[in-house]
Amino acid sequence: MTRRTFGWFAWPSVAVMSVLMVFPLVTTVFLSMTRIFLRDLSSREWIGFDNYTEILQDPDFWSAFRLTMLFVAIVVPAHVVLGFGLANLLDRVTRARGFYLAALLLPFIVTPVVSTLLVRDLFDRGGLLSWLWEVVTGDPFVIHAGNVKWVIILHGIWSITPFAVITFFAGMQTLPEERIEAADMDGAGFWAKQRFVVIPHLRSLIIFVLLITIMDAYRVFDSSFVFGQSVGKSAHALSVYSFNTALNAQIGRIGKGNAISVLMVIGIFVVLIPFLRKSYQEQIADR
Repeated sequence: MTRRTFGWFAWPSVAVMSVLMVFPLVTTVFLSMTRIFLRDLSSREWIGFDNYTEILQDPDFWSAFRLTMLFVAIVVPAHVVLGFGLANLLDRVTRARGFYLAALLLPFIVTPVVSTLLVRDLFDRGGLLSWLWEVVTGDPFVIHAGNVKWVIILHGIWSITPFAVITFFAGMQTLPEERIEAADMDGAGFWAKQRFVVIPHLRSLIIFVLLITIMDAYRVFDSSFVFGQSVGKSAHALSVYSFNTALNAQIGRIGKGNAISVLMVIGIFVVLIPFLRKSYQEQIADR
């Protein structure tokens, strides 16, 4: 294929992506340097980096930042480890595999807000998990500012782990039987086969799952928003903090909300750089 032919095929996609990504990004950066309110969109004042300075001095921002980083730091590794373990179990199941697969996928296909409400009801007074907690400890379980982050993290692990399960399970189906048989002939045990055969085979998929999961965990919104209605700002992640700042009827600071979004984009880009670099190296090595 000539460069000219490739250009004719590529330019429609480039044009569409420019409209859908570049223009909103430039607009977001521009608005982040203005003082503009939701109640009066026609009045706009250029203030430069004042919004960013105010955000970095806002305790609510750092509280949301800590919750988001804690969520990413716990949910992402748990997501990968549990997903890999459950995929291994699923790979060994021969009877009723479809039933177990459907059961594992159920949390992933349920609307996030609905699953959050379900988890909240389980932990609320009279809920099953709250009742079990009271049976074991003798004290009723109450969701409050001190423990809400752990409930959000548990919900995050439960709701997105099926993505890793189905991805790793699909990758295991492409593992040549000859490699497993060779490992058996060499006397490799279960853990040795996982370390030297299965994990190297799934290496590219593991990086892919990490990339998707980090981005998904970094922008956690639904559970944070739902629990924030009852316990307040202690449940707010960065995405909810940005949403409330920009679109809350009482605050409605569009410029500051866009500044938070810009900082979030920069933050996720910095976090993803090592994984993007590793993914690029994997692609070059496979050529």
